[in-house]
Amino acid sequence: MKSFHNEQTENLYRAILLLKDEAECRSFFEDICTVKELQDIAQRLVVAKMLGEGKSYQEVSRETGASTATISRVNKCLVYGGGGYETVLSRLASDTDEN
Repeated sequence: MKSFHNEQTENLYRAILLLKDEAECRSFFEDICTVKELQDIAQRLVVAKMLGEGKSYQEVSRETGASTATISRVNKCLVYGGGGYETVLSRLASDTDEN
């Protein structure tokens, strides 16, 4: 995938890592993103989870309302990306298992 890392994106990553809890995270993302952007990001995470569970594009689209273009983009990241979805989904699953 084309790299888009620069000083601005690196500063964003550092800012996110400085957040101390879910409340701070929620406040930050509500300030920095539009409602639609937050919904789109959340939808992509659900799409990644469902693809990881072996669901078809049609099932994912039907259950999430995501377009096939979005599903394809997420799948491309799962196959060729940096492993971010896998890291987060694995940690979310572990967190759920512990609670």
